[in-house]
Order: sequence, then C-alpha cells, then structure tokens
Amino acid sequence: GKPRYMVAALASLACRAARRPLTSLACHSARRSVSTSAAPIYDVAVVGGGAAGLSICALLRKKAPDLRIGLIEPSGTHYYQPAWTLVGGRTFDAAQTRADMASLIPEQVEWIQKEALEFVPEKNELRLREEEGKSSALRYRRLVVAPGLELDWGAIEGLEPTLGRNGVTSNYDFSSCQYTAELVEQLSATAGGRRPRAIFTQPPMPIKCAGAPQKALYLSAHAWESAGAAVDLTFCSAGPALFGVKEFVPTLQGYMDRYGATECYGHTLVAVDGQARRAKFQTADGQLVEKEFEMLHVVPPMRAPRCVRESPLADATGFVAVEHDTLRHVDFENVFAAGDCVSAPNAKTMAAARKQAPVVVHNLLQDLAPAAARPTEAVYDGYGACPLTVEKGKVVLAEFGWGGQLMPSFPGWLIKNTAPSRLAWAFKRHALPWFYWHIMLPGRSWCDPMSWPSIREKGER
Repeated sequence: GKPRYMVAALASLACRAARRPLTSLACHSARRSVSTSAAPIYDVAVVGGGAAGLSICALLRKKAPDLRIGLIEPSGTHYYQPAWTLVGGRTFDAAQTRADMASLIPEQVEWIQKEALEFVPEKNELRLREEEGKSSALRYRRLVVAPGLELDWGAIEGLEPTLGRNGVTSNYDFSSCQYTAELVEQLSATAGGRRPRAIFTQPPMPIKCAGAPQKALYLSAHAWESAGAAVDLTFCSAGPALFGVKEFVPTLQGYMDRYGATECYGHTLVAVDGQARRAKFQTADGQLVEKEFEMLHVVPPMRAPRCVRESPLADATGFVAVEHDTLRHVDFENVFAAGDCVSAPNAKTMAAARKQAPVVVHNLLQDLAPAAARPTEAVYDGYGACPLTVEKGKVVLAEFGWGGQLMPSFPGWLIKNTAPSRLAWAFKRHALPWFYWHIMLPGRSWCDPMSWPSIREKGER
C-alpha cells in the first residue's frame, strides 16, 4: 500500500518527552467508584479499561461531551504491555509501563471499579460483581465491549506455581518480564561445561501480539551473542510456520538461522515441572515430548473473558461476534466491540485497537444522532502492526491488514517494513510509548491522521 505516514514530527516530540515520568500524565483528578445499586442508565457503557476502552472513552468525551459515559474496569492500574518485551531485553524501565487507572480516565467519565459478570443485551443491561457473592445491574443505551483477552495460565499443568522462578518466565506478565532479563543475564555468564538450554514457546492462536513469543527469543539470543555465550536455543510453536504473513518470513528465518535456533512446529506446551526443569509438549500428531531447560519462556494460551465467551454476544469461538468492518454486533445493533475480544480476523495488537477506536466512536455517535443526520458509517480496514525486535537496536516493522496485505506507514526509502531498521527500533523504543500515553489514550486523534477511518455511505458495501 501507499505509505501514509511520516514520523519526523512525532519522533521530535518523542525525543523531547521520552524521559517524562508517567506521573506527568495525571492531568485529571482521581476518580471515585460510583454506586450501581440504583441501576443507573448510561448513554454509553464501556467495558474494559485497556487501550481500546480508554481510547474510546476519550474520543467520545471530545466528540460528544454531553453523553453520560460509564467505564467498567475493576483494575486500579493500567499497563503499556507492548514494552514488556523490551523490559525482558533489559532495554526499558518496567516502571514506565504502568500508570494509575484514575489518571487516564477522562473527566466526566464515571469509573465503575467493578467486574462485569454477565451481559444481558436483550435488556440493555450488565450485571456487575458486588461483595458477598451479590451482583448489581447497570443499564445502557449503547454498549462497547473491550475487556481484552484472558491469559489462561492454568491450562498448562504446573505452570502457575513455578512462574517467575525455577528458570520459568514470561514477557506476558509484568513481574515475570523482569525475571526474563535476570535469566538472560545468568545464562550470559555461563562459561565452559554443558551449554545451557533455553526454550521459547508459542501457544495456539489467537493470542495478542503473535510476534511477541519470538521477539523474546531474538532479544535474548542477541544478548547471548553479544556476551559470547553459547546457549542451545529452541523455538516451540503450536503453529505450522514462523510468521503468518509470508513477506516477513525470509528476514525472520535469517535471524533464527543466525542465532542457531532449533525450530519445532506443531509443539504445544502442556505441562511444566519447574523444580526438575522439564517441559512437556504435545505434538501435532498427539505424541508427548519432554525437553529439559535452564530457561523456559512461556506464552500461555488465551481466550475471551468468561463474561464474554459465555454470553449471547459471543460467536462459536467465544469472541464478540461483530461485523468485521463496522465492529457492530451482528445481532444487537446497539452493541459494539473493539480490541482483542472481537471476532474479526485481524492481528490482536495495540495498533489494531488504535485503528478500531475511531471506527466504533463514529458509528456509535451516528446511531445516537437524529435519523436524518446519520448517512455514513466508518470502516475498519483490518490494520495491525507488530514491531519485531530482531536484535537490540533493530526492528522489523511488520504492518499488514486483512489477508496479510502489507500496509506500510512509511515510504520504503525511510523504513522498508520487511527489513530490520534502526529507525524502526527508535520508533518502537521511544516514539510509540510516548505516542501511546500522550496521543492515543487521551483521544488526541487530530495528532494521528493515520487513525482516521474510511467513511462510506451507510449501508454501502
């Protein structure tokens, strides 16, 4: 596709703001949880305070300040998860990946700090968890479902008790990604004797940021290469191939070969014995295979949260059944979804949420407008991005849409998206975190023309 975006202004801003602490984000006063005992009615209820949910709240507040908006999110902390790979590679400060949820919620958005238990869309109602096993009701005119994915650590036998120790780690967990860095350093110091063994796993799809399992391998391997440490590397993936978009495979395969990694496809991690340092895999033909390790980087299987997958909103896979282009529910026209929980076959990444949020906001507000003034609808183009950290200082900026169609944001003379680039590393390491906290979450879409959706006549296909 034609390059659509230049980074000069953003990179300049990022360089000046990269060292600003997250406490500087607190441009709003602390929010209080509100009571739901009287079953209040909201113009818009947003379930989930992740990248998609917060962005949608911010955009709604800017475009329709008179709406009563409720954000249902039980956690008091928000995380910038794309940087956890960098934390594991000892190139990013873990503290800079988290912020108080209250500091990120727009003014006049009511924060309901409770867990969504049940969707009752035929009644335009949510059930929320209360104390002592009780629940309460919340009603809405429009609903946005954006609770993200659930990491199913318990699906791997023996994993939970040993995660974060015994050489078992994961960059998908805030505390464990720091342990990843410790393990890499420990293996870097190994000299003489038997080569230590490091295994990196990838579960069956769908998962969020499907490139992250191998990003962990690349950064670890580059650290060992730089230290002159000889480590036996194995990449065990449940899938059949290294990456789902063929144009990026040659470059990534080159790095696998450079680092001497053994690739085992059709291998799903099913059990871990941390004390014995053994991992058990099930192969595609049903056999069980055990492998020993000194370091095991685990990516758990993922699924939609229970409140979604067991609700009338879910399709057969457990994800919110939406029209892939408008992100409207296929059966309940006043329900929308965004982020990792949607059924659309796009890559589940922060970049996708960034493009989906304006689509949901446009289409939701068109619904709330007078009938004569709602002739258009916004369209999501399937965009997703995966900045693949193939070594410290270089990134392959993989950007693609429906069916793996390449969708580069930069001209090829600046960043060739199928090749490793130092500029792409600077973009990933410095510009994107700043952009996330200061542009995307606050809903400053005027600074991000790349996120503006395509608009078509309502009903046009």
